[in-house]
Amino acid sequence: MATSRPTIYDVAKAAGVSKSLVSLVLRGAGGVSAASREAVERAIHDLDYRPSRAAAALAAGRTRLVGVLIDDYANPWFVDLLRGLDEVLSPDGYRLSVVDTATAAGVEDPVEGLLSMRADGIIVARDVPHVLLGDTAPPFVIAGTRADVPDGVDAVGNDDVLGARLATEHLLGLGHREIGHLSVVGGAGQTRRESFLATMQDAEALARATAYRGPATERAGYDTSLALLREHPGVTAIFAANDVMAIGALGAARELGRDVPRDLSIVGYDNTALAQTRLIDLTTVDDDSVGVGREAGKLLRARLAGEDPVDVRRTLEPSLVVRGTTASLG
Repeated sequence: MATSRPTIYDVAKAAGVSKSLVSLVLRGAGGVSAASREAVERAIHDLDYRPSRAAAALAAGRTRLVGVLIDDYANPWFVDLLRGLDEVLSPDGYRLSVVDTATAAGVEDPVEGLLSMRADGIIVARDVPHVLLGDTAPPFVIAGTRADVPDGVDAVGNDDVLGARLATEHLLGLGHREIGHLSVVGGAGQTRRESFLATMQDAEALARATAYRGPATERAGYDTSLALLREHPGVTAIFAANDVMAIGALGAARELGRDVPRDLSIVGYDNTALAQTRLIDLTTVDDDSVGVGREAGKLLRARLAGEDPVDVRRTLEPSLVVRGTTASLG
């Protein structure tokens, strides 16, 4: 037969003290004698008592909850971002609650749902929802390159202009002169596209950027690569907006009988765990997504500690990682 969980009142009774004194011990507050503290700690151990996080949050006026707004669970970039956030925030007792605004179902708006959970702060890894710009919204930090960064908001991102230039110059340096780019919607996608086009123009090379403006999925990479290579058979290299789309491009190359990298070189972006696998071995741009998470976590932690907004803009430098999907032309 199941027994009920012990309560704070049970601990107080077993220790022979008041409930208020038990609360002081749980919070690590001073003003408690060594004997009383020892009695409470012994009762907690003997009863196997576990404090209610919800009750503690209610008493303290803080939930120790940090919401993370993303827009694509299938994108492994977010996994590394979360790792970085967890490294910084978990030691301070914060829990992460991830909300994918693109796939969340139900009648309740996913952002409103997160706000109803009374999160202490929010990491925004997508375009900023309008509701967060109100005076009652909790502190938030933007992670990643976004189309618009409001005044008074801290942000951390990768230097996508440099990253796209590194990828494009790598392909140009291998002798490729007609290069395709798989574009996507969003601040990072647009920045990478513009940098690709500028680098190609400077090199007086032929750029073939796709017109796709949807999310960066493997299927989108496959479909747009098929269309690109069929319409422009002279393309000998593809720079994809991210690793997931680059994997789709690998599938399209196989479908068309184009050997990678002998007939077609492919570069991704993000250096995800998928890109690092021996099977895929993808040349890509490392945008230090774990580092973006760490820095965003530090900025939010400072905000939660009461520091005034200072419009911090931190940009992390990317690096090119050359693997097995690119080779010299010819």
